[in-house]
Amino acid sequence: MSRFKVGIQLQPQHTTMEELRTAWRAADAMGADSIWTWDHFYPLYGDPNGAHFEGWVTLAAMAADTAHAQVGMLVTGNTYRNPELLADMARTLDHVSNGRACLGLGAGWFERDYDEYGYEFGTAGSRLRALETALERIVTRIAALNPAPVGSLPIMIGGGGEKVTLRITAQYADQWNTFGPPANFAHKNAILDQWCAKIGRDPREIERTVGINATELDDEGMVEAYLEAGADHLILMTGAQGAFDLSALERLLALRD
Repeated sequence: MSRFKVGIQLQPQHTTMEELRTAWRAADAMGADSIWTWDHFYPLYGDPNGAHFEGWVTLAAMAADTAHAQVGMLVTGNTYRNPELLADMARTLDHVSNGRACLGLGAGWFERDYDEYGYEFGTAGSRLRALETALERIVTRIAALNPAPVGSLPIMIGGGGEKVTLRITAQYADQWNTFGPPANFAHKNAILDQWCAKIGRDPREIERTVGINATELDDEGMVEAYLEAGADHLILMTGAQGAFDLSALERLLALRD
């Protein structure tokens, strides 16, 4: 089995801040390559009005509590924040983490977030156009900030839209995230390679990450299938009703090692 990275997304819903902090400290100590949270304002499953925490403040606490893993948002809802502000937040997070931050971005999709917090939902097309414009502004702002990021502050783009999302991923991203199953990942991965070829970018410059569920590890060949499909980095999508179960992370780390 080829070498790969292992990450975990700790979803900030139906849990407490104490349980989140316990989980990311444990994941960091276990040797996870990356730890993530998400950028929503309400739970995505379970009780829709259950406990939930804002992502970027949660991420700042994660950066301060950990020492080894890359930390980031999987992924930020682009239109929730001004692009220049978001660039500054990411740069500041990079300093808090001593160079381990990633700026994950997506066009946004969860309509309730927009409606209840007063953002314009628009259309899929308008959100994608806003993402492309924001990326231009973010790159410019990061280059102008003083002090500069400590680390490389990679940009991750999440999504699989073949006409726009993967095109701007080829143009701007250092990392890319989408989902399975492996056949879907392989197809999207090939489209991203095609966009890289069209704009003249080396496709190997973009790390390929995939979000997986713990149940997928029950299939002995699933990890190998994702690697054969082009994944470099497998990220467990982990929710909780209380304390987080990190047994699937332990299993995936054992396969990595």
